[in-house]
Amino acid sequence: MTNIAPTRIGIIGAGNIGGTLARGLVGLGHQVTIANSRGPETLADLVAELGPNATAGTVAEAAAAGEFVIVAVPLKAYRDVPVAPLAGKVVIDTSNYYWERDGRIAELDSGEATVSGLLQEHLLESKVAKGFTHIASDSILTDGTPAGTPGRRALSTASDFDDAAELVTALYDDLGYDTVVIGRLSESWRVERDQPAYVVVQNREELEANLTRAERLLAA
Repeated sequence: MTNIAPTRIGIIGAGNIGGTLARGLVGLGHQVTIANSRGPETLADLVAELGPNATAGTVAEAAAAGEFVIVAVPLKAYRDVPVAPLAGKVVIDTSNYYWERDGRIAELDSGEATVSGLLQEHLLESKVAKGFTHIASDSILTDGTPAGTPGRRALSTASDFDDAAELVTALYDDLGYDTVVIGRLSESWRVERDQPAYVVVQNREELEANLTRAERLLAA
């Protein structure tokens, strides 16, 4: 029995993270509408593989369809995420800052902002939560274990909204992971790239320790 009853979920982005989460969520009984920047016709093979609980749509359709929505796009494209259809919804942000791909973003380099904080500023009427940002995509559906398993892998979340963090916590548990809630998005840098907790297999206690060890890295 899962924590989250079968529901409609939108996924914006169909790359490694978005496609993997679509597979996992359909496997849990959810209905998924997935979109990418190239159009729904380019996702025909993926949705055929996923079966009748998966639909390809435009970005706007995926945003509108989901009771909650996962954003899995390169950070440089976050301003392309539609605002209106996401108003009032929990939005799980899986983005990471790779300046080599995204270009330099001054607010991140200076430590004035966080990756998911930028999306929250863009989606002022949504409830953004950070999720799935420090696990390799090919591990998401393989590393999970039942609740209570000794050494169960843990993942973090952060949000300015308690109900958004609670949703990510429930989703993690359904996929086989413990959760450490970092706190508000302003503290979510602790699990970003090059920090001790980033893409490391760790249980809850180890993740908590790694978050404590984090030091804010500023670009020269």
